[in-house]
Amino acid sequence: MRVACAQINTVVGDLDGNVERIRAAVRGAADAGAMLVLTPELAITGYPPEDLLVRPSFADASREALEALAESITDCVAIVGFVDHDEDIRNAAAVIADGRVQAIYHKRFLPNYGVFDEARYFRAGDQPIILDIEGARMGIVICEDIWYPAPVAAELARARLDVIACISSSPFHAGKGDARERMLQTRASDSAAALVYCNQVGGQDEVVFDGRSAVIAASGEVVARAKIFGEELLIADLELDLAAGHRLRAPLLRRLEPLDSPAPVFVSAGVANAPVGPPSEIAPIAAPERELWDALVMGVRDYVQKNGFPGVIIGLSGGIDSALTAALAVDALGPDCVRGVAMPSVFTESRSTEDAQFLADLLGIRMDVIEIAPVVNAFETELVDAFEGRDRDVAEENLQARVRGTLLMAISNKHGDMVLATGNKSEMSVGYCTLYGDMAGGFAPLRDVSKTWVYRLSSWRNMDAGKEVIPEATIERPPTAELRPDQKDSDSLPEYEVLDPILLGYVEEDLPPAALVERGFPEDVVHRIVGLVDRAEYKRRQGPPGIKITPRAFGRDRRMPITNRYGTR
Repeated sequence: MRVACAQINTVVGDLDGNVERIRAAVRGAADAGAMLVLTPELAITGYPPEDLLVRPSFADASREALEALAESITDCVAIVGFVDHDEDIRNAAAVIADGRVQAIYHKRFLPNYGVFDEARYFRAGDQPIILDIEGARMGIVICEDIWYPAPVAAELARARLDVIACISSSPFHAGKGDARERMLQTRASDSAAALVYCNQVGGQDEVVFDGRSAVIAASGEVVARAKIFGEELLIADLELDLAAGHRLRAPLLRRLEPLDSPAPVFVSAGVANAPVGPPSEIAPIAAPERELWDALVMGVRDYVQKNGFPGVIIGLSGGIDSALTAALAVDALGPDCVRGVAMPSVFTESRSTEDAQFLADLLGIRMDVIEIAPVVNAFETELVDAFEGRDRDVAEENLQARVRGTLLMAISNKHGDMVLATGNKSEMSVGYCTLYGDMAGGFAPLRDVSKTWVYRLSSWRNMDAGKEVIPEATIERPPTAELRPDQKDSDSLPEYEVLDPILLGYVEEDLPPAALVERGFPEDVVHRIVGLVDRAEYKRRQGPPGIKITPRAFGRDRRMPITNRYGTR
């Protein structure tokens, strides 16, 4: 049996556009001789639709779009994700063949953690579905259904299937792709069935989907793997006799009673074409830096383009965060769509503006220079009476950052380009950022990227290019906000080699301060950092969204109360 995975980049709410993407992929699969083609979870609507799902008209439109799509599918069997609406709404997979919907499966495990809120929207299914496609027995699952060994996966094993078809919209975070593929290999081997896994690819607000669809033999061997962070029609040939032989040799199945499953739904593949061309190759697994870079690039590209912005504006300070943000933007959008703005103050060293200009030259982007001293002086003059009797402090420092944010937003309003904020996760964690200043912007690519990873990615990008993309002088320079004379980040924070592991333990792993002290971190430093993290929650709520690349991204995954008197403060 030749099978195909349509790893496509859908857009939430673009039902007509998504149907055309599906139709083109199915046509390509049929032309290649595929008998079966899978699309991602909720491919008709895009994933996740969030509160669009509480509009009955949206769910009804999903079914109407599905019926229109079905009329054009006559040469193969397609499994298409959509929203099913009867007395309630369900996350569903339609089996389409011979120009109509032949059967529907409803997702049984509804994830309700991290970025997922499916129990908020959907009613869970409670029945398996077994298909007979030209003599091959196949079961269908949707994403979360396959992640647990029981009951759904165990039922599939007991059904003695030849093929398990899994449609998915599994979001990316660093390291997840390897873990997910190992899980799929285990499910295939335990079930003694080939497993065809089709995952979504693309960016949707803060979430990115890596794709990495795969076809896995009954033995657990990966026979085809799609690339990460790119659309692809993955083609693979399954030897169903191998699955049957594996079932005879698999001792696990002999210990499981056969499933008293519903009668199979017989589905004809229509006039199946003979296989044309070789199957897809097994795409290589990317290095961690490449994987993370591609995730950030896709997140920026899809957020900007899907929301209709012509380009982006970035405040270039001469520092590493703005340099990395600019390099990502150029890789995502091209240099003509990226504009840098340097805004030196009286505290800005000349090398900062020079490094920013050098970066702009390396990237081939436009850079404007706007001196902010006159604007800052005008604000300070007007604030003399309001500040009377108070020493100069962080208020004047933040005023400079807010002037810069105002200027960037003014240029954005005039030209329509979106401002990219440049703050990283380490800074956002402890509140080392200025509301309405450096936090101003429509999107923050580095919001979930620690400072340690900022350095690692910057060095990797130069190494990968074999030349300077980000100035080495910028990478080597100690980080500074330059809001007062001779200022360094280390004046206010521990060195990032100390700070980031503490943040990893507290934010990512939810460890209490005592456990961090047991790891060898100074007690006073731990309690200070934990207090900063807790107190900065109100700032993070007001910041722009950013790309999720860890399991505990602020906002989507880690949701803490702003008003909070729990004892970790």
